[in-house]
Amino acid sequence: QVQLLESGGGSVQAGGALRLSCTVSESIFRYHMAWYRQAPGKQRELVAAITNGSRKNVADSLNGRITISRDNRRNRVYLQMNSLEPEDTAVYYCNRYDTFLPWGPGTQVTVSS
Repeated sequence: QVQLLESGGGSVQAGGALRLSCTVSESIFRYHMAWYRQAPGKQRELVAAITNGSRKNVADSLNGRITISRDNRRNRVYLQMNSLEPEDTAVYYCNRYDTFLPWGPGTQVTVSS
């Protein structure tokens, strides 16, 4: 079974930055990948996506603060988050963009004001 493992979360103050990593236990080069997040009491939402050709799309509310990237040789996907806001507090997950794998444990991001 393919596994996803997210890491890099933590507790930061508003204005801080974090770089999240996701390691996938299978080759990702053919797949569009994405990061999602789920805040307490809210539904999981798409944060950013990157195609298998490395074209990128970021949610409008996060544009300018977030960069998604991928390393196909290491089967990893990254999310660089800058100028973090308390509203960014959530558990962050990675997955394929269109055909989901079983979700990983996610990584908690907590932003304090």
